[in-house]
Amino acid sequence: MLMKKTIFFVSVIAIAMLTSCGAPVQPEQISVNPNPLAVVGNKVNAQITGTFPAKKFAKNAVVTVTPVLKFNGTEVLGEPETYVGEKVKENGKTVNYKAGGAYSQNASFDYVPEMAQSELWLRFEAKKGKKVVEIPEVKVADGVISTAKLAVAEDVEPQITADKFQRIIQEMQEADIKFLIQQANLRNSETASQSIKDLKAAIKEADQNEKKAINKLEVAGYASPDGGMDLNSKLAEKRQANAQKFLAQQIKKDKVEAEIESEVTAEDWEGFQKLVEASNLQDKEVILRVLAMYSDPEEREAQIKNLSNVYKTLANEILPALRRSRLILTTDLIGKSDEEIAALAANDPAKLNVEELLYAATLTNDNAAKLAIYKKTTEFYAADYRGWNNMGMCYYAQENIDEARRCYAKALEIAPNNADVNYNAALAAMADNDLAKAETYLGKAAGTQGDLRAAQGTLYTMKGDYAKAKSAYGNNASNNAAVQQILNEDYAGARKTLAAVAEPNATTAYLSAVVGARTNDREAVYSNLKVAVAKDAAMKQKAANDIEFAKFAEDDAFKAIVK
Repeated sequence: MLMKKTIFFVSVIAIAMLTSCGAPVQPEQISVNPNPLAVVGNKVNAQITGTFPAKKFAKNAVVTVTPVLKFNGTEVLGEPETYVGEKVKENGKTVNYKAGGAYSQNASFDYVPEMAQSELWLRFEAKKGKKVVEIPEVKVADGVISTAKLAVAEDVEPQITADKFQRIIQEMQEADIKFLIQQANLRNSETASQSIKDLKAAIKEADQNEKKAINKLEVAGYASPDGGMDLNSKLAEKRQANAQKFLAQQIKKDKVEAEIESEVTAEDWEGFQKLVEASNLQDKEVILRVLAMYSDPEEREAQIKNLSNVYKTLANEILPALRRSRLILTTDLIGKSDEEIAALAANDPAKLNVEELLYAATLTNDNAAKLAIYKKTTEFYAADYRGWNNMGMCYYAQENIDEARRCYAKALEIAPNNADVNYNAALAAMADNDLAKAETYLGKAAGTQGDLRAAQGTLYTMKGDYAKAKSAYGNNASNNAAVQQILNEDYAGARKTLAAVAEPNATTAYLSAVVGARTNDREAVYSNLKVAVAKDAAMKQKAANDIEFAKFAEDDAFKAIVK
């Protein structure tokens, strides 16, 4: 149903009656834009215009016009506008007696749903001189189209703040076996070191513990970057082979079956650089510049040896640490099963860490069960914003917006700049019709994993800025995006959007019926309304009162659907 101006003519009989009273001061040819009225943002606004005919508005007349919206046995008054004749000293817009004048007035009302079935009237208070003149009220518009109100925050999915639970966590443990310069033989002082003992114990424990597993066991042989490449290659290979043989013997004694991987680094320039960077050498910046300037190993070694004052310190403090084999154990720590986590979350949540608790909530689709888990999370880990945010999501799903906002506020105390929490807080503010606060939150939601464009489009739609809403939505396929297209009179786009909604609900079908009504497609109206009321019986009353379907109201097919 297109919104358009409708002109109401004061009847000839009414004018004649007023003329006989000697005070024909009522405006004529009154038009209202839009008509029917429509909610935009949270307001029902109307522009009312008309004319005061020539030689009709007495020079000593005063008329005050008040818009009145009547609905459901009640009425709401708009701001009055006063017009006065040429000789009147009171405040008001002056109307010339001979020429007449224009009548213009804006009306604005705070929207309430009961306004769907309403009428806009003009009420007059008039006098000619000191004499009060009775002028009957005039009905000038019907109803309030409230399709914009079908764009709701609940159509936008809130964003969970995810857990970091990992079923398998990898740990690494290593030990070095050092060698003398240009040697590859194992020394008892090295193979009996505490680090080697610890590594052997860790390998045995990983093999025997059912919650652990050996992921990888490797031995890497190295040579320091001094001396020739051929010599260093042979040294690194021998050191690796001897260390691997030793490790193989040790795990065999402990009856551990594991494959040992091998790696050889002939000249350990990477290790050399790391040790220099971590050192307190006086000229370490000079050494690091040499490493950056030269990539050829022989050139590097030559340039460093030219630094005679430094090289002796390198030979004593850095290079010996690079003549080694590294024994590396990578262990998989196997976490609790889903069944174990779910059981503990229900019966003994204190035994779960925060990541396990947050993960436990993802194992159920029962919102009440999720809420219980998140409550425990906030009890045990109150300083973690994720529990508060996710608990807010559960309340939001229950349409308990007050509690949702409380939870989001707590989460924002802990993480004020978190994009996902700000995004969710914006949705809750929109659901509570606090659009100014919603806009503030969305301004801090850049980077959220939620659908920020859909949230922005919904906010603009709710504010009544349909052009910005269109730009924000882009190709979003949702009920809210379709509302914006209907309000922008893009009915083909709305049909396409509604057909693409991933999980169509009663509102999806209802909006399709609205598109049908606005394009005079009766079959689309009736078929979609049947689907809407089948999914939500409350749609019957809504459709019966909705002025979008006014021209179908007397059809038997329509009556059968909404009865």
